[in-house]
Amino acid sequence: MTKANPKRTYKDSVFADFFGADKSAKSNFISLYNALHGTQLPLDCELRHIRLEQILYMNFYNDVSFLVDNKIIVLAEHQSTVNENMPFRFLEYVVRLYEQIQNPRDKYLRRLVKIPSPEFYVFYNGEEDFPEYKTLKLSDAFMTAGSQPNLELIVEVVNINQDKAHTILEQCKPLAQYSLFVETVRKHLKLDREKGFEKAVQECINNDILREYLERKSREVMNMLLAEYDYATDIAVQREEEREIALEEGARQKALETAAAFKRLGVELDTIAAGTGLTREEIEKL
Repeated sequence: MTKANPKRTYKDSVFADFFGADKSAKSNFISLYNALHGTQLPLDCELRHIRLEQILYMNFYNDVSFLVDNKIIVLAEHQSTVNENMPFRFLEYVVRLYEQIQNPRDKYLRRLVKIPSPEFYVFYNGEEDFPEYKTLKLSDAFMTAGSQPNLELIVEVVNINQDKAHTILEQCKPLAQYSLFVETVRKHLKLDREKGFEKAVQECINNDILREYLERKSREVMNMLLAEYDYATDIAVQREEEREIALEEGARQKALETAAAFKRLGVELDTIAAGTGLTREEIEKL
């Protein structure tokens, strides 16, 4: 009998906690929503937090989803290279969101059932050069392109690094503060891998950056940072291993092609083996 997979335990990122779970998350999210839409939704507006088992990230929550103002707003953060496949990942995500909030019988009704409008945003604050603003489209991934794609999903990517000075940082204080926090963490982590998080949190408190939030839960924040950066390191190591494997496979393929060419020319097998690093057995099979 096949054993069931153990249930995953997902960890919050600081971004997901600050804008989605913390007691101040509602006001932080409303501020961000108003900045994105040029609206003035009040803090007492109806807001429903929607949380799914992760499909955007592997083992921690780094996204925020709310049902508000007849819209599904999905926010995600990237501190590494923005994945060009985010529209497809958001497509999977939003289908499951609709399944969670809609009556499953609605889709069988003859009359048109209205559904909330979806919006997707990625906030980039990594160190690689990236434009201030970029739009990703699901249709860009289609193997055949038409003037009017039958299915589309658009993701707005906003660079929130301080040096880009995106206007949203002026319009949304919580996001601006969060951006400064990430910048401070990054600075201290480069100087001190062991105590960088602790020093960054303390500097932010001293400089009134997310002070109230960090004073309440500095230990939780440091644990979340550890989980986030451990995950980022794991991904970086995996990618490096993948590159090394690809290089090794490429070098082996090249050696096989060279050996085959020399074998056709009648070169001695021992000579080919010495020149390519392959064994006689491998060359004989060519």
